[in-house]
Amino acid sequence: TMTIHSEKQIVEVHVRSGIYSSDTIFDYSKGYIATRLFSRKACFILKINQKYIPELQEIGRLAFERKTMKSIYSPDNVWVEFQSGHSLFGNIKNWFRYGEHIKQLCSGLPLYQ
Repeated sequence: TMTIHSEKQIVEVHVRSGIYSSDTIFDYSKGYIATRLFSRKACFILKINQKYIPELQEIGRLAFERKTMKSIYSPDNVWVEFQSGHSLFGNIKNWFRYGEHIKQLCSGLPLYQ
């Protein structure tokens, strides 16, 4: 499921699929995306690159198109591949950078940037 909070500049994506379940937050006000993978008990954080990540208004349009048209091609579809690296636990400096929404999602988990 996807929830778009335009006034907060936040998009929440919840995937419920057994071991592949995850929660993702696109925080456009802070410029970061965080994905919490439940099977890995870890959080992955990505800086929003406007070249590859659609704008907030575009995400809503793309979600609507995807829902109404079963097979749609869009050059704006986003696929991200994370490579495990060194993890760190969020400290106060990181939480100020990433913001409260990502802190709530990832607090207490190893962070991979």
